[in-house]
Amino acid sequence: MSAEAPRLLFVVTEDWYFVSHRLPLAIAALRVGYRVAVATRVKDHAAPIVEAGVELLELKHWRRSSLNPLRELAAVAELAGVVRRWRPDIVHLVALKPVLYGGLAARLAGAPARVSALAGLGFVFVQGRALAGLLRPFVKLVFRWTLGGKRAMTIVQNPDDRDLLIREGLVQAPQVRIIRGSGVDLCRFAAGEPPTGRPIVMLMSRMLWDKGVGEFVEAARQATARGADARFVLVGDPDPENPAAIPLAKLREWNESGVVEWWGQRTDAPEVLAQARIVVLPSYREGLPKVLLEAAASGRPMVATDVPGCREVVEPGVTGLLVRPRDAGELAEAMLRLIADPDRCREMGQRARRLAEREFGVEAVVARTFDLYRELLGR
Repeated sequence: MSAEAPRLLFVVTEDWYFVSHRLPLAIAALRVGYRVAVATRVKDHAAPIVEAGVELLELKHWRRSSLNPLRELAAVAELAGVVRRWRPDIVHLVALKPVLYGGLAARLAGAPARVSALAGLGFVFVQGRALAGLLRPFVKLVFRWTLGGKRAMTIVQNPDDRDLLIREGLVQAPQVRIIRGSGVDLCRFAAGEPPTGRPIVMLMSRMLWDKGVGEFVEAARQATARGADARFVLVGDPDPENPAAIPLAKLREWNESGVVEWWGQRTDAPEVLAQARIVVLPSYREGLPKVLLEAAASGRPMVATDVPGCREVVEPGVTGLLVRPRDAGELAEAMLRLIADPDRCREMGQRARRLAEREFGVEAVVARTFDLYRELLGR
């Protein structure tokens, strides 16, 4: 460890993701005496990073969707150079590609300690896609090296992901910690009374097939055909660098059909969620979905799929309802049940808020992460 303030380097592929998911942790680290930097691709979110006092180290060769071997080698080499120059005491790698490539770069550059934070296991570990099947053996091989080492720890967001990594022999059990997501600001997302009038049933996420957006649209169509008097709303934009991105033309087609409304990307998440009566996430697999944490903090009942990550927030009959993944009919039935019972929605929302206060506040996530840093630094 350096003689000065300990140096903490985050590695995140996109600047917007760092601002959305890790900036509060970085600010808290600055307050307790760390020197903090983030290595990331810079697009539109440099200002809030720099204004917070975090050093911004731009990565020019990183692309989430690239599979070009030369570009990928250049990305690893670029980050290894950043690590050598900045000399971090801890490298905190966030999400699948930074964990894989950043782990290689950090080990090559001789970084003393590494934290690998996996926010779900990504499309590579979701069954049923040919590309994922081709990549899976390579990912597992690299994982075994990047997650290993004496001063390396892995963070996952739910027990299913922990058990999968251990079962596959990718990491040793003592080197895994469960920390529940990036936390939620319980003041910013405040629980209010459910809105009156025609209820809004909302799916807010990146517009990806893996988020169950197609099933939501079909369930909305079925619910409307059965007489549901509700507005079904999609909030979010496609992620063009994700293989599961939904084409803009399809989103516009759905919006014009009148079955759902597509509001696009919104930056005022607390105000948007406050308009919802019910929040839905029919995802195929998650780490710990931020939107469900925010919905719970906002006091909204949830309908989600019974998959890792979602079931950490949605307790059936208590904070919401769970349905089978990829089953639009069961999703429609669950939405209809809650639309028809506003009193039950209110009770579930109140319990969801209490759950968020008890387990998902950002302060608790920061404290657990700092404990991990101190363990790695030998303090």
